[in-house]
Amino acid sequence: MVAVLTIFAGLVNTSVVEQAATADSIEASATLYRLGFVGELVGAAAFLLTAMALFALLKHVSQAAAAAMVVFVAVSVAIQSLNLLNQKTALAIATSRTGSDHLATLFIEMQRDGYLIAQVYFGLWLLPLAYLIVKSGYFPKVLGVLLVIGCAGHLVDVLARFLAPEFGATISPFAMTPAAVAELTFIAWLLVKAVPRSRVAADQAQSPAW
Repeated sequence: MVAVLTIFAGLVNTSVVEQAATADSIEASATLYRLGFVGELVGAAAFLLTAMALFALLKHVSQAAAAAMVVFVAVSVAIQSLNLLNQKTALAIATSRTGSDHLATLFIEMQRDGYLIAQVYFGLWLLPLAYLIVKSGYFPKVLGVLLVIGCAGHLVDVLARFLAPEFGATISPFAMTPAAVAELTFIAWLLVKAVPRSRVAADQAQSPAW
């Protein structure tokens, strides 16, 4: 999946950006450009998840080497995601009807798009959290289910707003509501119920660190 998405994004960049890097060419291929952008963003997230899966598979060989692998991938994904902001900004300039000299508006849009890119990872971190909640036994399992639904809401919101901005803006409140409910419910549970320290200490004493 990572390879397919990366190759697709590379082909889009070659055909739209590198061969004819003009505002008109980008605007004319805006849909393809958006697909390439989203493909690379999804590929970056999948690359990070692949590294995490390989860590789980190979950590018994060398925890230090496996951890180093994940760190290197995480750094590369962070840089790749930051660089995608430049790509999205080029599209914003090319399709702008107000002129490219409105820098204040442009930078506000860049900040918004930057948060959207980061939102992919805001959503994905809920998956391992949900797994830990269900497996730990410290929390009701329904909290884990809510967090998985919240993750899906984050990802739907991001993909919709990048692929079809007007449609994405319309469905955003509906996509983000499950995520907000899930995260606030989890926080409320921690504040009200908490987790018994004695139980955590007993479980930690019986389990390995990794």
